[in-house]
Amino acid sequence: MRFLRILNPWMPRDSGETMEIPFEVARSSRKTMAMEVSADGRLIFRMPYRMPEQEAMRFAAQHERWIGTHYREAMEQKEQRPVFTDEEIHTYIDGLRPVLMHRVAYYAGRMGVDYKRITIRSQKTRWGSCSAAGNLNFNWRLALVSEELLDYVVVHELAHRREMNHSDRFWAEVERILPDYRERRKELKKYRF
Repeated sequence: MRFLRILNPWMPRDSGETMEIPFEVARSSRKTMAMEVSADGRLIFRMPYRMPEQEAMRFAAQHERWIGTHYREAMEQKEQRPVFTDEEIHTYIDGLRPVLMHRVAYYAGRMGVDYKRITIRSQKTRWGSCSAAGNLNFNWRLALVSEELLDYVVVHELAHRREMNHSDRFWAEVERILPDYRERRKELKKYRF
C-alpha cells in the first residue's frame, strides 16, 4: 500500500500537521483523470493509461483540502457504520431473496426484458450489477434500504438488459419506469458500505 502525505483534516490548517492516507492508481482507457475517496478512506486516482503518475500527485497537491475533507467524512461515516456478523448477513439475505425475486419479476415484465440468475452478494462498492449473459447480482445491504431505493437498483440493473452502458438511452429507459429515479439515485448515494 502506498501513502500520500496531506494536511491533517482534524487539525487547524495553520498547524501544518500532516498525515498519510492510503492511495492507489486505477488505469483505464478513460480520457481524463478523476479522484475519489472510497468509503474505507483510500484515495483512488482514476487515470488514462498514458498519463504520468506525477500528474496525479500534482492534482492531489492542488486539491489537498478536498481530499482532507472527504477523507475525514469517510472515516467518520466508517465509525458510525454498524458491523454485521455472518449470521446477521445470512438472515438479511434470506429475507431479501423473496423480495428481490418478486421485484425483479415484476419490473422485468413491465420493461419487457428477460434475465437469467439472481445472486445476492457482499459487494464492496456496488448495489448491483448485470452481466452480458443476463445474470443479476445484488448487494445484501439492499435489505437495509427502503423499497423505493431497492426498486431503483432493480430497474437500473434491468435497464442494462437493453443498454449495457449508461448512455442517454439507458437513463431514458430507467426514467420511463421510474420518473423520479434522480431523487432515488441521490438518496441511495447517501449510503456508504
